[in-house]
Amino acid sequence: MAAAWPSSRCVDSATCSSRGWRRPVPSRNEGGARRPPSLRLQLSLWLLVPLMGLLAFDAWLTYQRAMSAAHTAFDRTLEASLRAMREGIRLREGRLDVDLPNLALELFDEQAGPHIYYRIRDEDGATVTGYDDLPMPAEAPLQLYRTVFYDTEFRQQPLRMAAQRLPVHDVGSARTRLVWVLVGETIEPRQLLARDILVGSLLQELVLVTLALGIVWFGVRRGLRPLHRLSDTVAHRGTQLDPIEQKDLPAEMKPLVQALNQYMARLYRMVQARKRFFADAAHQLKTPLAIIQAQSELALRERDGERVREHVRLLHGTVRHASKGVQQLLSLSRLEPDAGYAPTLRPLRLDTLAQGVALEWAPVARGSEIDLGFEHDGPVQLDGQAELLQEMTGNLIDNAIRYAGRGAVVTVRVALSGGMPVLQVVDNGPGIAPAERDAVFRRFYRGESGRSAEGTGLGLSIVREIARLHGATVALGDTPNGGLTVSVCFGATDCVPPLPLAGEGWGESLANP
Repeated sequence: MAAAWPSSRCVDSATCSSRGWRRPVPSRNEGGARRPPSLRLQLSLWLLVPLMGLLAFDAWLTYQRAMSAAHTAFDRTLEASLRAMREGIRLREGRLDVDLPNLALELFDEQAGPHIYYRIRDEDGATVTGYDDLPMPAEAPLQLYRTVFYDTEFRQQPLRMAAQRLPVHDVGSARTRLVWVLVGETIEPRQLLARDILVGSLLQELVLVTLALGIVWFGVRRGLRPLHRLSDTVAHRGTQLDPIEQKDLPAEMKPLVQALNQYMARLYRMVQARKRFFADAAHQLKTPLAIIQAQSELALRERDGERVREHVRLLHGTVRHASKGVQQLLSLSRLEPDAGYAPTLRPLRLDTLAQGVALEWAPVARGSEIDLGFEHDGPVQLDGQAELLQEMTGNLIDNAIRYAGRGAVVTVRVALSGGMPVLQVVDNGPGIAPAERDAVFRRFYRGESGRSAEGTGLGLSIVREIARLHGATVALGDTPNGGLTVSVCFGATDCVPPLPLAGEGWGESLANP
């Protein structure tokens, strides 16, 4: 195959350089997504980079220590040379004579060779011998015979200098003059010694770092074994949602396993909720579908139009009942705690909302010969989702209309109790026995008082779930002079006893037969 040469014209400037070559593209898998980095590689890099930084810092410290050791060793040589030079200085008849002994310079022959500089000068600054421009120390010591070491630059070369101020006596005339003796050498021998020490130390440390990285790699690989075992365990579980055992797990992995167990527990509850929904739907639709089939077959057999109309009317009622049951099941399934539904709460007027729902149910109440009324003490504000609160209020009114009986009085009331909003639906029907008031919130439970009425047994279950989503509680109580009062208290842990009504007539009548 012929080689593909880069085009001189770049179509996409973001992926091409100035010469038309494409920049390297990050490695990707077959799906086009970036390949996830290896945890072992990340751990190794996180350990390698700091180790290399520590190695560089330690190399700098080692070099500084080596230079300090070299200065100490070579400074002693400088001081020995300075003392040897001091022995050759004489004062004769007021004149300084210098006779440098060979020992003063031989000390440097093997190490520095010709790179040695010296100077002897008197107290007035006149050079007796040596290099005139050899720098003096920045701070001259007042103490005699004290050696001062300092770094300077001479003829574009760095020097290490030793200086000493000392008196020279003339034995014949008893005269004394002060002189300065300076000796310096270039620092190449010191640097060579420091480099030798540094290289030896780095080689040793590189060996140790290499061994440490090998140990770390082995340790990381061995330390990740529990993670691989956990991965294999999860991969081979199939559809099981049982909790993963935390026995023999490292402490660092237990939070991960706990989070997985919590997730699987939530998933298990969701699966159970779906199973429960399908079971409830089958339970709710089995009888109506059988009735629909029987009624449709009877309607097909009839030849009398009036009797066919009667069968169709019954068929319509059964379909309407089944449709309502399915709607309530779907609503209840959506509102269950395991469904994860979160309402959108916005500020609203509970009194206005409840009055609107009561007006919608007024024709139904009139058709059932129910006196439906509404009562409120004034504006009642709360944060809620209007659609859910409307459904909750509608279910409460529907239950009251169905179970209170013809000729009953039903009142929807909104008020504040202890500063908290309270919604009540009050009727003067047969009520619910205290022993059944907890059971009626279970799905499909009808109770003794509700067996004669048409219903699905899901209304109060939906009411309780909607109240829970709004942080409210539901309580059933007795109505004065008989009946049932359903109270929904928002923002309170316990519902207050039934609030006193306005009086006879129970508020504004919306559906008075």
